[in-house]
Formats: sequence, C-alpha cells, structure tokens
Amino acid sequence: MQHNNSVHASPRLALAASALFGLSCLLAWQHAEVDGGLSAEQVEQATIEQELAEGQDGRQLLLDLVEPEDGEGGSEAELDQLIRSLGLHAEPAGFYSETEHLWRVFGTPEQLAALQRDRAGDPLIEGIEADVTYSLPSAALGGWSTLDRGDDDDDRQDGAEITKPGRPRFAPNDPMYPLQWHLDAVNSPEAWMHTRGRAATVAVIDTGVAYKDLDHRGVHAKAVPDLAGVEMVHGKSFASGLPDGLDDHAHGTHVTGTIAQATDNNVGVAGIAHRAKIMPLKVLAANGGGSVADISNAIRYAADNGADVINMSLGGPLPSRVMAKAVEYAHNKGVTVICAAGNEQRSRVSYPAAYEGSVAVAATDFEGKRSFYSNWGKQLDISAPGGDTRSDKNRDGHPDGVLQNTIAIGDPSRNDYMWFQGTSMAAPHAAGVAGLIVSQGVNNPKEVERILKQTAVHPNGKEWDQEYGAGIIDAEAAAIAARSSYRGERLGFAGLLGLLGLGGLGFAGLGAQAMTGSTRRRQLTAGVGVLAGVGLAAGALTMPAAYMLGTVTTGAIGIGSGLFLSALLPVLLTLLLMQRKSLRGFLTGVSLGWSALLLHGAVVLPTLLDGIPGGAGWDRAWLAANAVLCLWLARRVGRAGSQPE
Repeated sequence: MQHNNSVHASPRLALAASALFGLSCLLAWQHAEVDGGLSAEQVEQATIEQELAEGQDGRQLLLDLVEPEDGEGGSEAELDQLIRSLGLHAEPAGFYSETEHLWRVFGTPEQLAALQRDRAGDPLIEGIEADVTYSLPSAALGGWSTLDRGDDDDDRQDGAEITKPGRPRFAPNDPMYPLQWHLDAVNSPEAWMHTRGRAATVAVIDTGVAYKDLDHRGVHAKAVPDLAGVEMVHGKSFASGLPDGLDDHAHGTHVTGTIAQATDNNVGVAGIAHRAKIMPLKVLAANGGGSVADISNAIRYAADNGADVINMSLGGPLPSRVMAKAVEYAHNKGVTVICAAGNEQRSRVSYPAAYEGSVAVAATDFEGKRSFYSNWGKQLDISAPGGDTRSDKNRDGHPDGVLQNTIAIGDPSRNDYMWFQGTSMAAPHAAGVAGLIVSQGVNNPKEVERILKQTAVHPNGKEWDQEYGAGIIDAEAAAIAARSSYRGERLGFAGLLGLLGLGGLGFAGLGAQAMTGSTRRRQLTAGVGVLAGVGLAAGALTMPAAYMLGTVTTGAIGIGSGLFLSALLPVLLTLLLMQRKSLRGFLTGVSLGWSALLLHGAVVLPTLLDGIPGGAGWDRAWLAANAVLCLWLARRVGRAGSQPE
C-alpha cells in the first residue's frame, strides 16, 4: 500500500500545485485594485491666478520640498538656504511640516504668482501650489431644518418605521428613529443583526465634534446628549476655534451622528456604526472654511493614529497635489477615505473626492433618485442618502433631510435635532457602512471599497454609471459580504493545500487514521475533527477563528494583529493538545485551515497587519511564511495521527 501511495503521489502533488497556482492567479486578478481617481502626479497644481478667480485672497502659497532622507535629492542645508532665498515670510505648514518639508509662504498675490512661475522647475521643489480654502458644500450649509419637538426632547414623532417581512432586523428604541428614513434606505436595521461597528475607528475630518463640555475663551461648549457613550479618540484641532477637535459650527457633529450616533439608548436618533470609535479632527473653522495644509495634515494624523476610515464631507474648487499625496499616504497605510462628491450640480466630482484612493459618494433622495444638488461624473464610486429638505415625499410631516443630533448652528452651547441635506450627509452613510465592514475584519481599503461597490444596488440595474456610480450602498449586504464572500476562496485553498502539503500522507492518510481505528466512533471522531478544524480556522460557517479573536480584543492584538494572523495559535494549540490522540484530526484541520486563511490573505490581503513594518508587501510575506509553517505543522500532526496505535 505504501508503494502504491508513493507511485501516485507525484502526479497528485503536481496537479494540486498547478491548481493552487491557478487559483492564486485568478484571485489576484479578481481582487486587483482599479481606481479611476487622479493620482498625485496627475494633479495640476492650483495657481494663484486660479485661486483669485475663485474669489479667494491668493496670499498664501504651499511649498512642498523634496525629502532628502527618502533619496529625493538635496540636503537639509540646501533646503534651509532655499527658504531663506525666497525673500518672503515663510513658516512650517502645520503638524507634519518637518517630516514632509511643507512650508507656507506669505505675500501679495503678485509676489506669490511670480514666485510660483520662477520656481516651477527648481529640483529641490516637489510642488508649489496655492493654499486654497476648502469648505462645506453649499447645500449642506443652506439645506437644514430644525425639528419642532416642543419642550420634550424625547417625544416620539409621527414617523412610521418601515417593516420588511421575512428579514431579521434590529429596531432601536431611539424615539426619533422612525423619522430616519435614510437609515432604512441602506438597510441599517438588517445590518445591525450582523455587526454594530465594534473595533472600527472612523476619523471625522470636518468642523469638529461636540463630544465634551468645555469653556474656552468665553465660549461655553456643550456635548450633544445623543453622543453620550460614543468613544472618542485622539481629538485634535488643526483650524482656529475650539481645541481638541470640538465643534463650533454644527456640520461635523451632524456628520458624526450619521456614522455613530448613540443608538438604542432611548434618546433621540440612531447611527449606522454606533459601536465604532470616532476620531474628531477639526480642520474647518466656525465659518466652514479650512486650508489645504490643515486638511492634509489631519489626513496624515488620522492615518498615523489608528483610523480605519476617514470621512471628509468637504470640498474645494481647485485640485491640490499636497492633499492628493496625503490621501495616497492614508490609503497606503490601510485607511478607507470616504469623500463627498460635491453639491454643485455638475458632471464632475469635487476635490478631494476625485483623487486616487478616495471613495466618491453622490447623494440620493427618499425615492432613491440622484438628489438635485449632487455632482456626478467619471470618478464617482457610489451613492448614499443625502436627502432633500425641500420635500416630504414620505409624507411623515417633516422634511426629507438626514436627521441627527447636533449643536445649534454656530452655537456650541445649545443642541438640537436637525435635518441637513447634501453629499456631506451621503458620505457618512458610506463611512458608517465602511466601519461595519472593518468590524468584520476587512480593513484593506481596496477590499472595503470593492465590497461597498459590489453590494451596492443600482437604481437602473447597471454595474456602474456616472450618475450613481456602482449604486446605492447596502449596509446589510456589505456586512454579510465582509464575513462570507471569502469563504469559498479560503476553503478552495484548504482543499488544495491538503492535497499538496500533506504529500504522500494527503487526505488518504487522514482517512487511514479513521480506517485503522478500533471502533467506528474513532473513525467518525477523526473525520469530523479534520473538517471541524478546517471549518473553524478557515471560517467555513462563520468568521474565521483569528478574526473572531481580533474583534473581541483591542489595541495591538485586535483586528489585523500579526499574532492572530500567524502560526502562533495553531502551534500553541498543538503543544497543548497533541497528547490527546482523539484530537489529532482536529489539530490537523486547524493547522490546515489556518494555512489556507493565511495563504488567502497573502494573495488577496483583505486584512492589513498591525505591527508589521514595511507596508503591504511585508504583510504578504509574513502571511505566506506563516502559511507554510502551518502547512508543515498540519503535515506533522497528520502523520502522527495516521500511525497505527
């Protein structure tokens, strides 16, 4: 029998190896990133003349110098000499100015325009552009309405909750939730049966968030009641006004509510990823405006401080290479960047939504049609409810805007429940759903975007068009896809690895383990053990064990931990249980399933790793190496289990 197994091993191994290589190539092609956005190199730098034409003052210029430590040329001494030679006042442009060599130069429009022309070809200057002011989209500023609720903040309103027979859904007890038609439009109640966003961190780059009380220079800021209990992390202000990422406008707090309003707390309204953490980053002042430099610094700050998702419900009339580089930086660090497409009613999405690495979101109304104000175009990715405060198409007696709890407009000492409209409101719906996806263990932005698009529902049944992108997001479908869409791929790897890695032993040896057992019970235990181990590790019926562990822990051992996504746990499990002969089939299956999970991760990379320096390439190398180790372990345990007792 052993001779026959050896004779037939080589063809079987060759076939398994070929199939494994083919499956890897197929999945790599299917999951390849396709991004129609503008790369930083493609962005035309805004000139002072263009800034003046947009009605801005043209008195600040951003100078982006080369980075000598990255081999881009020059030296620190040469860069210092260049700054001194400008003949104009210059200062570091904020938080990351030292590492990025970003400077803000001040002067008259004539002086700065001449400087921009004269220095355009300087080898020490990577980019030189106007420091354009970005702001809140116009519809978000003008399209709002306050809920007239009398003296009782928590009286239930007249909205009627939509029911969907046959589909499990979670209906929160927030009194005004029935008025939030927009949450039902993306199937949030159905998604909440699967996940609430725990383990995800969403950075809100906006006017700030009213998350705590603070007296500051005569301003008595108060936290809005319906964010109580929502965890806030690393709040920071990059623009003038309140510190610590606090809101003195209203827009940022409203956006945050859509993402993560405290939910099922018998207060106010609900939010999509209401167990996610929020990182409040203030880049827009009380007047709704902020500079390219401040926004770009906030993007990098979010990426460096653990954000999984960034929401930017803001935009500008002119492109910025500095900001495009910041978006690229965040994307490469594993952050999904969600941006409002803009409210100018034009066939071109605004900036930063148009940049490569951004997910551009258009707005739809209650009927699922593109909102009258929403931009569209070739760089559009998806759509989400943005509302229309001019109409009441659902006939609930209230405007069809997006309803959340926020501060009174420009008064952080008071709060209210308000309907806003705009792509500013559409974007946080997508950011919330992205948070739900991340909470399921998928944190690679290219995979988050793929799931958002593939699960979206297009009003006209198309795969994509310039009006809706891939369609209107579906929170339930996205949450399910994040957990289950890789299942067949991983099990395919498990089967082929079993044929390849166990070699002459193969599944035949595992079968022999069952066949040489003294009882039928031992046969059943061994066979079921292998299948159970593979299923647990590779996620045949539920989330893989490594991901389940990651979602219930935080910090360095949370989602993307290099400890869980390694051979460590199969090795420890084997050391603890190897002496139990009845469990060797299970241990073989665990190691085999873990190997399949890791090899799939090396090919598709749904989850970027924490604590592994060097970027995605090193993540893939780590996963592949540990997959081989797990396969070796499966072979050793399987061989021991196949020996006669």
